[in-house]
Amino acid sequence: MTGNIDLHCHSSVSDGMLSPAALVARARANGVDVLALTDHDEIGGLAAAASTAAELGLRFVPGVEISVTWAGETVHIVGLQVDPGCPALVQGLEDTRSGRERRGRDMAAQLAAVGIPGAFEGALKHVGNPRLISRTHFARFLVESGVCANVQEVFDNYMVEGKPGYAPMRWAALADAVGWIRAAGGRAVIAHPGRYDYTPLQFDALYDEFIGLGGEGIEVVTGSHTPEQYREYAAVAQRYGLLASRGSDFHGPGESRVDLGQLPPLPSHLKPVWHDWH
Repeated sequence: MTGNIDLHCHSSVSDGMLSPAALVARARANGVDVLALTDHDEIGGLAAAASTAAELGLRFVPGVEISVTWAGETVHIVGLQVDPGCPALVQGLEDTRSGRERRGRDMAAQLAAVGIPGAFEGALKHVGNPRLISRTHFARFLVESGVCANVQEVFDNYMVEGKPGYAPMRWAALADAVGWIRAAGGRAVIAHPGRYDYTPLQFDALYDEFIGLGGEGIEVVTGSHTPEQYREYAAVAQRYGLLASRGSDFHGPGESRVDLGQLPPLPSHLKPVWHDWH
Protein backbone atom coordinates (compact mmCIF):
# COMPACT_ATOMS: atom_id res chain seq x y z
CA MET A 1 0.00 0.00 0.00
CA THR A 2 1.38 3.38 -0.99
CA GLY A 3 0.39 7.03 -0.92
CA ASN A 4 -0.01 9.63 1.78
CA ILE A 5 -0.86 7.60 4.88
CA ASP A 6 -1.90 9.28 8.16
CA LEU A 7 -2.68 6.84 10.95
CA HIS A 8 -3.23 9.10 13.98
CA CYS A 9 -5.78 11.91 14.35
CA HIS A 10 -8.70 12.98 16.52
CA SER A 11 -12.26 14.19 15.97
CA SER A 12 -14.71 16.03 18.19
CA VAL A 13 -15.88 12.65 19.48
CA SER A 14 -12.83 12.82 21.78
CA ASP A 15 -10.67 15.95 21.97
CA GLY A 16 -10.42 17.03 18.35
CA MET A 17 -12.06 20.18 16.99
CA LEU A 18 -13.67 18.79 13.82
CA SER A 19 -16.52 16.33 13.42
CA PRO A 20 -15.53 12.92 12.00
CA ALA A 21 -16.97 13.88 8.60
CA ALA A 22 -15.21 17.25 8.52
CA LEU A 23 -11.95 15.64 9.62
CA VAL A 24 -12.07 13.14 6.75
CA ALA A 25 -12.93 15.89 4.27
CA ARG A 26 -9.93 17.93 5.43
CA ALA A 27 -7.68 14.88 5.10
CA ARG A 28 -8.88 14.29 1.54
CA ALA A 29 -8.35 17.96 0.66
CA ASN A 30 -4.81 17.68 2.06
CA GLY A 31 -4.00 14.77 -0.22
CA VAL A 32 -4.30 11.96 2.30
CA ASP A 33 -4.92 8.58 0.66
CA VAL A 34 -5.28 6.42 3.79
CA LEU A 35 -6.58 7.77 7.10
CA ALA A 36 -7.07 6.25 10.55
CA LEU A 37 -9.31 7.98 13.07
CA THR A 38 -7.87 7.25 16.52
CA ASP A 39 -9.99 9.06 19.08
CA HIS A 40 -8.99 8.78 22.72
CA ASP A 41 -10.67 5.77 24.38
CA GLU A 42 -13.64 6.13 22.02
CA ILE A 43 -14.82 4.53 18.77
CA GLY A 44 -18.10 6.42 18.41
CA GLY A 45 -16.89 8.46 15.43
CA LEU A 46 -15.72 5.57 13.27
CA ALA A 47 -18.98 4.92 11.42
CA ALA A 48 -19.43 8.54 10.31
CA ALA A 49 -15.78 8.82 9.32
CA ALA A 50 -15.91 5.58 7.32
CA SER A 51 -19.05 6.71 5.50
CA THR A 52 -17.51 10.04 4.50
CA ALA A 53 -14.27 8.36 3.46
CA ALA A 54 -16.20 6.03 1.15
CA GLU A 55 -17.98 8.99 -0.44
CA LEU A 56 -14.70 10.84 -1.02
CA GLY A 57 -12.67 7.86 -2.25
CA LEU A 58 -10.30 7.82 0.71
CA ARG A 59 -9.29 4.51 2.29
CA PHE A 60 -10.33 4.45 5.93
CA VAL A 61 -8.69 2.51 8.78
CA PRO A 62 -10.77 2.11 11.96
CA GLY A 63 -8.63 2.95 14.96
CA VAL A 64 -8.52 4.05 18.58
CA GLU A 65 -5.96 5.51 21.01
CA ILE A 66 -6.11 3.87 24.43
CA SER A 67 -4.79 5.58 27.57
CA VAL A 68 -2.53 3.35 29.68
CA THR A 69 -0.79 3.82 33.01
CA TRP A 70 2.70 2.28 32.94
CA ALA A 71 5.41 2.91 35.56
CA GLY A 72 3.40 5.81 36.95
CA GLU A 73 3.13 7.66 33.62
CA THR A 74 0.45 7.84 30.94
CA VAL A 75 1.28 6.03 27.71
CA HIS A 76 -0.95 5.95 24.64
CA ILE A 77 -1.42 2.81 22.59
CA VAL A 78 -2.94 3.16 19.14
CA GLY A 79 -5.00 0.29 17.76
CA LEU A 80 -5.26 0.08 13.96
CA GLN A 81 -7.67 -1.99 11.86
CA VAL A 82 -9.83 -2.72 14.90
CA ASP A 83 -13.34 -4.13 14.73
CA PRO A 84 -15.49 -1.50 16.50
CA GLY A 85 -18.09 -4.14 17.29
CA CYS A 86 -15.73 -6.31 19.35
CA PRO A 87 -17.31 -6.73 22.81
CA ALA A 88 -13.96 -6.81 24.64
CA LEU A 89 -12.87 -3.53 23.05
CA VAL A 90 -16.23 -1.83 23.58
CA GLN A 91 -16.38 -2.78 27.27
CA GLY A 92 -12.72 -2.00 27.87
CA LEU A 93 -13.08 1.50 26.46
CA GLU A 94 -16.24 2.09 28.49
CA ASP A 95 -14.36 1.14 31.66
CA THR A 96 -11.45 3.41 30.71
CA ARG A 97 -13.70 6.42 30.08
CA SER A 98 -15.55 6.06 33.37
CA GLY A 99 -12.94 7.92 35.44
CA ARG A 100 -12.70 11.04 33.25
CA GLU A 101 -15.60 12.98 34.81
CA ARG A 102 -14.30 12.46 38.35
CA ARG A 103 -10.82 13.61 37.35
CA GLY A 104 -12.31 16.61 35.51
CA ARG A 105 -14.11 17.79 38.62
CA ASP A 106 -10.90 17.43 40.63
CA MET A 107 -9.04 19.52 38.05
CA ALA A 108 -11.75 22.20 38.11
CA ALA A 109 -11.63 22.39 41.91
CA GLN A 110 -7.88 22.99 41.81
CA LEU A 111 -8.24 25.69 39.16
CA ALA A 112 -10.96 27.38 41.22
CA ALA A 113 -8.60 27.41 44.19
CA VAL A 114 -6.14 29.56 42.21
CA GLY A 115 -8.80 31.99 41.03
CA ILE A 116 -10.15 30.34 37.88
CA PRO A 117 -13.81 29.47 38.55
CA GLY A 118 -16.22 27.62 36.27
CA ALA A 119 -13.59 25.50 34.57
CA PHE A 120 -15.61 22.28 34.51
CA GLU A 121 -18.61 23.94 32.89
CA GLY A 122 -16.34 25.89 30.56
CA ALA A 123 -14.52 22.75 29.45
CA LEU A 124 -17.83 20.99 28.87
CA LYS A 125 -18.70 23.55 26.20
CA HIS A 126 -15.87 22.07 24.15
CA VAL A 127 -16.89 18.43 24.57
CA GLY A 128 -20.54 18.03 25.55
CA ASN A 129 -20.13 14.68 27.31
CA PRO A 130 -18.60 14.64 30.82
CA ARG A 131 -17.47 11.04 30.27
CA LEU A 132 -15.12 12.22 27.53
CA ILE A 133 -13.74 15.35 29.20
CA SER A 134 -9.97 15.75 29.00
CA ARG A 135 -7.16 18.19 29.71
CA THR A 136 -7.43 19.48 26.14
CA HIS A 137 -10.98 20.67 26.76
CA PHE A 138 -9.85 22.51 29.89
CA ALA A 139 -6.98 24.01 27.89
CA ARG A 140 -9.37 25.38 25.29
CA PHE A 141 -11.47 26.93 28.06
CA LEU A 142 -8.39 28.62 29.57
CA VAL A 143 -7.43 30.05 26.16
CA GLU A 144 -11.01 31.16 25.48
CA SER A 145 -11.14 32.83 28.90
CA GLY A 146 -7.92 34.76 28.29
CA VAL A 147 -6.02 33.02 31.08
CA CYS A 148 -3.46 31.80 28.55
CA ALA A 149 -2.63 32.85 25.00
CA ASN A 150 -2.53 29.35 23.54
CA VAL A 151 -2.76 25.67 24.42
CA GLN A 152 1.01 25.29 24.81
CA GLU A 153 1.05 28.05 27.42
CA VAL A 154 -1.70 26.22 29.30
CA PHE A 155 0.35 23.05 29.54
CA ASP A 156 3.42 25.03 30.58
CA ASN A 157 1.55 26.45 33.58
CA TYR A 158 -1.45 24.27 34.41
CA MET A 159 -2.71 20.69 34.61
CA VAL A 160 0.67 18.98 34.67
CA GLU A 161 2.28 17.48 37.73
CA GLY A 162 3.30 20.18 40.20
CA LYS A 163 1.05 22.84 38.61
CA PRO A 164 -2.52 23.97 39.45
CA GLY A 165 -5.21 21.76 37.95
CA TYR A 166 -3.21 18.54 37.94
CA ALA A 167 -5.16 15.43 38.88
CA PRO A 168 -3.72 11.95 38.37
CA MET A 169 -5.68 9.33 36.49
CA ARG A 170 -5.35 5.58 36.65
CA TRP A 171 -5.85 4.35 33.12
CA ALA A 172 -5.95 0.84 31.66
CA ALA A 173 -3.07 -1.58 32.13
CA LEU A 174 -0.80 -2.13 29.15
CA ALA A 175 -1.81 -5.79 29.00
CA ASP A 176 -5.49 -4.80 28.90
CA ALA A 177 -5.07 -2.24 26.10
CA VAL A 178 -3.01 -4.53 23.88
CA GLY A 179 -5.38 -7.39 24.65
CA TRP A 180 -8.47 -5.39 23.63
CA ILE A 181 -6.83 -4.32 20.38
CA ARG A 182 -5.76 -7.85 19.52
CA ALA A 183 -9.20 -9.23 20.44
CA ALA A 184 -10.65 -6.73 17.96
CA GLY A 185 -8.32 -8.01 15.23
CA GLY A 186 -6.18 -4.90 15.34
CA ARG A 187 -2.50 -4.05 15.46
CA ALA A 188 -1.15 -2.32 18.59
CA VAL A 189 1.27 0.61 18.17
CA ILE A 190 3.03 2.73 20.81
CA ALA A 191 2.04 6.33 20.09
CA HIS A 192 4.59 9.20 20.04
CA PRO A 193 7.23 7.55 22.28
CA GLY A 194 9.27 10.74 22.33
CA ARG A 195 6.72 12.30 24.68
CA TYR A 196 7.34 9.88 27.56
CA ASP A 197 9.74 10.76 30.35
CA TYR A 198 11.34 7.37 30.93
CA THR A 199 14.92 6.35 31.53
CA PRO A 200 16.62 4.12 28.93
CA LEU A 201 16.11 1.12 31.23
CA GLN A 202 12.41 1.91 31.60
CA PHE A 203 12.02 2.26 27.84
CA ASP A 204 13.70 -1.13 27.37
CA ALA A 205 11.26 -2.64 29.86
CA LEU A 206 8.28 -0.96 28.15
CA TYR A 207 9.25 -2.25 24.71
CA ASP A 208 9.97 -5.74 26.02
CA GLU A 209 6.62 -5.97 27.82
CA PHE A 210 4.75 -4.49 24.86
CA ILE A 211 6.27 -6.98 22.42
CA GLY A 212 5.69 -9.85 24.84
CA LEU A 213 1.99 -8.95 24.98
CA GLY A 214 1.70 -9.00 21.19
CA GLY A 215 2.33 -5.32 20.44
CA GLU A 216 3.75 -4.82 16.96
CA GLY A 217 4.50 -1.21 16.14
CA ILE A 218 5.82 2.18 17.17
CA GLU A 219 5.15 5.65 15.80
CA VAL A 220 8.30 7.05 14.24
CA VAL A 221 7.15 10.00 12.14
CA THR A 222 4.50 11.84 14.15
CA GLY A 223 3.43 15.41 14.76
CA SER A 224 4.62 15.01 18.35
CA HIS A 225 8.23 14.26 17.29
CA THR A 226 11.06 16.49 16.14
CA PRO A 227 13.12 15.50 13.07
CA GLU A 228 15.83 14.31 15.44
CA GLN A 229 13.29 12.02 17.10
CA TYR A 230 12.30 10.61 13.71
CA ARG A 231 15.84 9.26 13.48
CA GLU A 232 15.95 8.20 17.12
CA TYR A 233 12.78 6.13 16.97
CA ALA A 234 13.59 4.75 13.54
CA ALA A 235 16.62 3.20 15.26
CA VAL A 236 14.38 1.94 18.10
CA ALA A 237 12.04 0.30 15.59
CA GLN A 238 14.94 -1.48 13.95
CA ARG A 239 16.54 -2.53 17.22
CA TYR A 240 13.37 -4.13 18.57
CA GLY A 241 11.98 -5.40 15.27
CA LEU A 242 8.92 -3.16 15.55
CA LEU A 243 6.83 -2.01 12.61
CA ALA A 244 6.94 1.74 11.96
CA SER A 245 3.91 4.02 11.83
CA ARG A 246 3.24 7.58 10.65
CA GLY A 247 0.55 9.92 11.92
CA SER A 248 0.00 13.64 12.36
CA ASP A 249 -1.78 13.45 15.76
CA PHE A 250 -3.95 16.23 14.34
CA HIS A 251 -6.53 17.74 16.73
CA GLY A 252 -7.64 20.89 14.96
CA PRO A 253 -6.74 23.82 12.67
CA GLY A 254 -4.44 26.29 14.37
CA GLU A 255 -3.97 24.02 17.37
CA SER A 256 -1.87 21.12 16.09
CA ARG A 257 1.80 21.30 15.18
CA VAL A 258 1.24 19.41 11.94
CA ASP A 259 -1.82 19.29 9.69
CA LEU A 260 -3.29 16.08 8.32
CA GLY A 261 -1.04 14.39 5.78
CA GLN A 262 1.73 16.98 6.04
CA LEU A 263 4.45 14.85 7.65
CA PRO A 264 7.49 13.56 5.75
CA PRO A 265 7.38 9.90 4.73
CA LEU A 266 8.73 7.09 6.87
CA PRO A 267 12.42 6.30 6.34
CA SER A 268 12.57 3.80 3.48
CA HIS A 269 14.57 1.21 5.43
CA LEU A 270 11.78 0.66 7.97
CA LYS A 271 9.00 -1.90 7.66
CA PRO A 272 5.72 0.04 7.81
CA VAL A 273 2.82 -1.00 9.98
CA TRP A 274 0.71 -1.23 6.81
CA HIS A 275 3.15 -3.54 4.96
CA ASP A 276 0.60 -6.37 4.70
CA TRP A 277 -2.57 -4.31 4.19
CA HIS A 278 -4.03 -4.83 0.74
